[in-house]
Amino acid sequence: MKTLLAIGAHWDDCVFGVPGILLHGVRKHYRVVTLHLIGDYSNWAPAKGREREVPEITKRLAADRGIEARFLNFASHRYDARLENQQIVAKAVADIKPDIALALWKEDNHNDHMVASELSRIALRHAGRILGDDSYRPPRQIYFYDNGPRHTIGFEPNTFVDVSDTWDEAQTWLGRQMAWLRKKDYDPKTQDGSQRTKETLARYRGATCGCRYAEALWSPVARVAEIL
Repeated sequence: MKTLLAIGAHWDDCVFGVPGILLHGVRKHYRVVTLHLIGDYSNWAPAKGREREVPEITKRLAADRGIEARFLNFASHRYDARLENQQIVAKAVADIKPDIALALWKEDNHNDHMVASELSRIALRHAGRILGDDSYRPPRQIYFYDNGPRHTIGFEPNTFVDVSDTWDEAQTWLGRQMAWLRKKDYDPKTQDGSQRTKETLARYRGATCGCRYAEALWSPVARVAEIL
């Protein structure tokens, strides 16, 4: 069984950025894992009093869709790309052993995203050297994804994935997560702001490549390839 790994900074990065691709992986019988670097939400105001529930709700909603969600213990704006943190992320990546990996784009208005992108890039490519593990093999494909308007800067994708067939499920996943944050029951007839933004972006990506809904990636290596 091949493993598809998506890495994000926060609990919602993967669910907003590449949910359709992750659900494709499940449908194609991949082992699908999301790795969220920030697992300590004690300094995040929207989750005050419920900070310990953030990883749990994320894990439950992911598991409902056949996806394993993992969390590290970093806190927002309290981590950087120093060596000791490279080792923590590298250890997690080496344990997961991804065949294909998706990571956040490097330029972003949110510092957490930029740090997560740097740590992900280093760990995915060089976990073996960081850990002194000669058995580690980098993923055969590494792609970078954007986090939407007002976050990502200068992202020009060169790879598009048609996610029209997983779109409804992806939107439900995101909607349920945001409903929990706002302490509301999920209403499939009412879109949350994150869902509306994601739909606008996915429609634009779809128009770019000629389908209804798409998610966009950037590959550092030009190649002809099927993502999954």
